Amino acid sequence: MLKIKDCTFSYTRKGEPTIENFSLSLEEGGVYGLLGSNGAGKTTLLQLISGLLTPASGEILFDGVSTRKRLPSTLRDMYIVPEEIDLPPIKLDTFVKCNSPFYPNFSMEDMEHHLATFGINKDVKLDGISMGQKKKVALAFAMACNTKLLLMDEPTNGLDIPAKSAFRKFIVESMNDNRIFVISTHQVRDVSQILDHILIMNNRKVLLDCSVAKIQSRFKFTDTIDQELINKAVYAIKGLGGASVIVPNTDDEDSELNLELLFDFAINDPDKLNNCLSAESSNH
Repeated sequence: MLKIKDCTFSYTRKGEPTIENFSLSLEEGGVYGLLGSNGAGKTTLLQLISGLLTPASGEILFDGVSTRKRLPSTLRDMYIVPEEIDLPPIKLDTFVKCNSPFYPNFSMEDMEHHLATFGINKDVKLDGISMGQKKKVALAFAMACNTKLLLMDEPTNGLDIPAKSAFRKFIVESMNDNRIFVISTHQVRDVSQILDHILIMNNRKVLLDCSVAKIQSRFKFTDTIDQELINKAVYAIKGLGGASVIVPNTDDEDSELNLELLFDFAINDPDKLNNCLSAESSNH
């Protein structure tokens, strides 16, 4: 389990905190989507979780151990893929030989499988490939490390359409009941189908912390021109001749999650969103 307890962090001593009195609990067996506007603190949060930054107050515990200590026993079971990939000017096989020993669950078989799916030659030199290819290499290595905690910051940026599909497949294949995946992204359409849990943050706090299963059991998402349905919506964005709406799910039938619409609801009226979830849950 990953527990974030009352964390506050600022990049300057007198500056506004990027994260303030921030708390979350992440359970094993979940793919968490971390969403937020630019500047909401998503990247900062990932770096705090991994111990690359130290909170001014509060603590972050991974399996009961503070990540700020960066103990080898902790680091060997977590991996972070940053948005900007910077790889050394060496061959890929050399990179793997130098770095894989730090991760006892690393699988060369998995690495070769991921590289092949991404169309990357394992003998490639890392300073001779594009940024998109570097992202593929970084993701392939990260997933081959088979760590319990995998943090990914904008993992689909720079990937072409086939690579995005391969990434989603890797996540589904790699997830098990003992692992925690956190995907921080603006590209919600790239990942909406593989998320188990939605975290939306803004203004230094959590706006939504809810499982996809619960969201879909409470709400239906649809596009409609039916004015009666629009009037029943708990949230709607009107367009030409109709609207994208979120309505109460009264017949227990799941609809496809519209993550962009949910995000807009959370940013504009988080209290109403959470009240709707709480109120509806009492009726089931």
